[in-house]
Amino acid sequence: MRPAFSVIFLTTLIGAGQGLFLALVGGQFYRVIGAAKAPETGVFFSYGSGLVLALLGAGLLASFFHLAHPERAWRAASQWRTSWLSREVIALPAVMGAVCVYGGLHWLGLNPVLVTFANAKTLDLTMALGYAGVAAVLALFVCTGMIYGCMKFIQEWATPLTVLNFFLMGSASGLVLATVYADLMASGLAELYAGFAMAMTVAALIGRTASLWRNGNIKYMSSLQTAVGMHHRNLRQVTRGFTASAFNLKEFFHPGGPGMVAKMTALFLVLAFALPLLLMMVGLAEGLAPWFGLAFAVQYAGLLAERWVFFAEATHPQNLYYQKVA
Repeated sequence: MRPAFSVIFLTTLIGAGQGLFLALVGGQFYRVIGAAKAPETGVFFSYGSGLVLALLGAGLLASFFHLAHPERAWRAASQWRTSWLSREVIALPAVMGAVCVYGGLHWLGLNPVLVTFANAKTLDLTMALGYAGVAAVLALFVCTGMIYGCMKFIQEWATPLTVLNFFLMGSASGLVLATVYADLMASGLAELYAGFAMAMTVAALIGRTASLWRNGNIKYMSSLQTAVGMHHRNLRQVTRGFTASAFNLKEFFHPGGPGMVAKMTALFLVLAFALPLLLMMVGLAEGLAPWFGLAFAVQYAGLLAERWVFFAEATHPQNLYYQKVA
């Protein structure tokens, strides 16, 4: 498939924003249970929520460049009963709304206790809204992943690993950014975030490696023989059926030569996982913010390459009819 850069930026930006919000709510929960010293004011969580909104908003803006008629974007939500894309269109603004309210209440200091439990622990308003926001974030991860995971005719995508990897990679990048933010804000959560960032990056590496192994060993359900209904073993294509360029030859084939996907795969494995892990290990000894900041920049570049490969390695069945671009 031909990678669309607007969608690449959409999925990576909102993934980082979702991961950062999960880190914020997790940090507040960690403070509530008394496991760590965190900021006593809501400034940390309100500024962090603003950063989350910036990432989500940037991703939403990027998505408009994928539309031929952006003024009709609202219609994308109309098929929510059957379309994962429509559900994503609904879930993303819902997450943004939840983050806005969560951060706003922290900023205003409006945080009444809703429930006091038998162990003297309490559930306050911002924590309850944080849980609701986490549910919305997880729903958005599912919706985004299932846009591709539900396409059974594209076998590279039709696997639970698609949703899992969207979650793992988004959470990993968000946690790396959360570490930088927490350290700059002199928060006691910085070291906690650093540990989870490294663990989640390792988990994302395992998940993405599993999908690469799976996709490299796929037994395709369709072949040139089944495509044209002729089962001769020596059937081969001698012409692509076009004398000029066509939509079928542009949108369903990735740019670059046959080895481009392999090169980009090696690149993203280094940039998205190996190098950030090395930088984070150095950061634990030399200072979190500068090294984790560099790790986030490198990792995000790697995730852009990873998402390019995600689209480029997908083989649409129509390519059986048009096997060569030129």
